[in-house]
Amino acid sequence: MKQNVIQDKSYAFALRIVNLSRFLMVNKREFILSKQLLRSGTSIGANIEEAIGGQSDKDFIAKVSISYKEARESLYWLRLLRDSNYLDETQSKSIISDCHELLRILTTILKTAKTNQQS
Repeated sequence: MKQNVIQDKSYAFALRIVNLSRFLMVNKREFILSKQLLRSGTSIGANIEEAIGGQSDKDFIAKVSISYKEARESLYWLRLLRDSNYLDETQSKSIISDCHELLRILTTILKTAKTNQQS
């Protein structure tokens, strides 16, 4: 089976989000923000999976667009958790960097897909 970078990276990110949410709930007793992050952070990969199985180019673009929006939302929650001191700089730096990487990849996929759709 051919390796799909965004599929692999979004799944790995979702695993990190699950573990981070567990850490926040158990160690920091923080439930509201961590649930928001859990929802948006795991939704990225789920929508990528739906995009891969999409029925049309339009469907693919729609699902990847949702993944992009969920990644933006995840970045927001991660920054908020860092800036409200639930996470320190060391804890947040790597996962925020991963989120930025997902956003760059998703942006490229969307641009390419839209260009190909117009051709």
